[in-house]
Amino acid sequence: MDYADYVEQLTYLLFLKMADEGSIKVPVHCRWRDMLALDGDALTDYYNRALDTLRKEPGLLGQIFQEPISKIKNATNLKKIVEGIEEIGWTKLGKDVQGEAFEGLLERTANEGKKGAGQFFTPRPLIQAIVDVIKPDVLATKKFKVADVACGTSGFLTVAAEWFQNQKKKLTAGERRYVQKDAYHGQELVVRPYRLGLMNMFLHGIEANLILGDSIYTDHVATEAFDCIITNPPFGTRGSIGVPKQRDFIVATSNIQINFVQHIHEVLKKQGRAAMVLPDSILTDAKARELWKHYIGKGLCNVHTILKLPRGTFNPYATGVKACVVFLQKGKKTKNVWVYDARTSVEEVRKTSRPLEYQKHFADFVEAYGQDPDGLSERKESERFTKHTLAEVKERDYDISFVKMNTQSSLEAPSFYVDKLIVNFQQQLEGLYHLKNILDENS
Repeated sequence: MDYADYVEQLTYLLFLKMADEGSIKVPVHCRWRDMLALDGDALTDYYNRALDTLRKEPGLLGQIFQEPISKIKNATNLKKIVEGIEEIGWTKLGKDVQGEAFEGLLERTANEGKKGAGQFFTPRPLIQAIVDVIKPDVLATKKFKVADVACGTSGFLTVAAEWFQNQKKKLTAGERRYVQKDAYHGQELVVRPYRLGLMNMFLHGIEANLILGDSIYTDHVATEAFDCIITNPPFGTRGSIGVPKQRDFIVATSNIQINFVQHIHEVLKKQGRAAMVLPDSILTDAKARELWKHYIGKGLCNVHTILKLPRGTFNPYATGVKACVVFLQKGKKTKNVWVYDARTSVEEVRKTSRPLEYQKHFADFVEAYGQDPDGLSERKESERFTKHTLAEVKERDYDISFVKMNTQSSLEAPSFYVDKLIVNFQQQLEGLYHLKNILDENS
């Protein structure tokens, strides 16, 4: 099986192992200890029956084992994995070690060519920088809620939970229960990342409130529900099914990124804040400018900071994408838009030779942003961090990219374009190998 399938199967088995040593009760014929005592066809049959039973269970069990398919057909391999998990002593590791190990598996899954989970994975250094400035303190107010409306494998939520835990606050029993069960929320459209996201949060000691479903194309929306939203909605138009007529959005468009921005504004509480990873087109396109004119021009939210990300931030699973992070607060007027340029004169990020790093790429931004998560700290302009007034925004007809008009960008070195061709050919080759394997299996 491929790596993504392997991690999914590993998730099932790890959960059964943890349930065996923890407080989670599983049905009688789904027990880890029974699996340890079996081998051969008896083991694979037991495992298949357990998956079928667990998917019907209520609560977290039914969510983790939603639509399960056993991909481990070889009994010897299944036995090796079961014995390997038992030998490692996974459940004796601390929650921080378990969580970090699982995220390492998810990151590798994201890099596995076109079938990988790259579209559901945001690089950890970027998430950490966003969380460090937005400061999602779930006890800042009563029933403070943090959400990711396109949560993938829950990278943003796990880092937010880690950030809160690192504040070393002494919690009452009620506060601890709230943090573990009610503070973190998410929604994901695809079953596999949804399942992995639940597991990821569980390994961080959080029973997250994750929903499987489409955030945009639904009429069941909890408006003004969240105090803080941190998210990386899907790029491109894949999955778009036209204008969501059941949603009363201000700007009617099939552009999925613009619709996510509108959705986020709708589900944020008054004074709530958001950080959204978006393609650069969200700063300049005609429909996007129409949206910013409505939000900024009518004083509905304070779009206070834009972080332009380094080229290659999402390599190798989204090559050539130029992206930014838009920070806003609902219910406050925009006075100035600060733009931090982490892209100009910065070498393109490459997965192996020039990886994305917190200190190298984001530490200066975090310091420049300031201590106020609402973006209201005293700030100093620099070569990279520039302030643009509301008058400038209006003068540019709400194009908030703040690039110089009609300037021709300089060409990259020839090796840059060769590298892009190599990546594209590698992805095509992986696709062909995958197709060949399918044909061989069915021949």
